[in-house]
Amino acid sequence: MEDVLDLGEERRRGSATSGPKMGRRAQLESAQTENQLSGKNSSLTLTGEAPPPKPPRRQGGWADDSMKASNAVLEDEPPRLEGTQNMTGEELPTQSRPNFNDTDEVKPPGYPLIIGTWNVRSMNDGKLEVVKNEMERVGIDILGISELAWTGTGRLVSKNHMVYYAGNDKLKKNGVAFIMKRSISKCLLRYNTVSDRLISIRLRGKPVNTTIIQIYAPTTNAKDEEIEEFYTMLQSEIDHTCKKDALIITGDWNAQVGSIEEGPVVGKFGLGDRNDAGERMIEFCKTNDLYIANTFFQQHKRRLYTWTSLDGLHREQIDYFCGKTRWRCLLTSVKTKPGASCGTDHRLLVCKFKVNLKKIRASP
Repeated sequence: MEDVLDLGEERRRGSATSGPKMGRRAQLESAQTENQLSGKNSSLTLTGEAPPPKPPRRQGGWADDSMKASNAVLEDEPPRLEGTQNMTGEELPTQSRPNFNDTDEVKPPGYPLIIGTWNVRSMNDGKLEVVKNEMERVGIDILGISELAWTGTGRLVSKNHMVYYAGNDKLKKNGVAFIMKRSISKCLLRYNTVSDRLISIRLRGKPVNTTIIQIYAPTTNAKDEEIEEFYTMLQSEIDHTCKKDALIITGDWNAQVGSIEEGPVVGKFGLGDRNDAGERMIEFCKTNDLYIANTFFQQHKRRLYTWTSLDGLHREQIDYFCGKTRWRCLLTSVKTKPGASCGTDHRLLVCKFKVNLKKIRASP
């Protein structure tokens, strides 16, 4: 009998030393049997009690060692914050994301600049607040104003906006202005008050600087001398503009270029018939390598006309955005905003301009 027991004991010892040759199922059954016999609970590791030390691992050891190690790491890992992701594109917590809607921040790279123009038919303090509210609602960064009806020239701070204006010296007539966010004003290189029909600003940007000219052209009933004087001033301002700048001329031109396509100046998406003032405007654009952007974007008719008669029977397109042909790719959209209102017979006209503005650093 002792010989039999010794033989069984030798077999058990031989099986213990030849562990790597055992099958996976046999190893698990052997481990369970040993735990039951020793009266130990395999869940001791979850209660905080240190598990017994493992024997030194031999090369070619058990395949489940690495699996057990990875599971232990996952069990000890702290709970992940809500809103985070694994892998490489880790999502930032909400509170740490930059807020580009802040009025003190310049728009991030790649975000188009929203420029508008509006004939407001005179403006007092109450209407100024209405216009600024419409700017905030529509998301306009820079708004050109025609027919301001203020006297004198200058600039003023109006809460989160800056106003640069040029009016008549004595009478409350004509007048032009720019209203912009104060954050945008940090990119302003200069502004020039030419007359009560013309004002310009220059902005530092990337890939190029940008010059915007806001105009209020004489009506078709004005004398020829007055019309010629206006175009002479506008030509002089263009001549003094840096040739490398992206140039935009916007405002109330009091002209109808119509829907007939004409070369690189007028597209096929204009509105109505062409009048004499429209012919004069087209010739001016040809001379200065400008194109009339409104006519190059297909829109519904309600997005094209910018003026409505008091009886509502006549609707015309007389406000325009004109740009340098060289930088045509930067201007991506032009259309009116029918919902905007400030007590005027003109509609708000808005364009998207793909340029990144850069703040001007103060010299030491």
